[in-house]
Amino acid sequence: MGYQLGGFFGFIVLLLSIWAIIKIASSSASTTRKVIWIAVVLLLPLLGLIVWYFVGPKG
Repeated sequence: MGYQLGGFFGFIVLLLSIWAIIKIASSSASTTRKVIWIAVVLLLPLLGLIVWYFVGPKG
């Protein structure tokens, strides 16, 4: 049962990471900031998503 829940949680994190990367790429931030934020989201999946959501580039 733990594997099923872990797999579902991992899938949700994957979908949120893809959504965050799309939002970052379409933001008005500089290219350098975009690359840094995408790297943070990819290298620290859950923590990176949380930090990006509160501090990342908007618009």
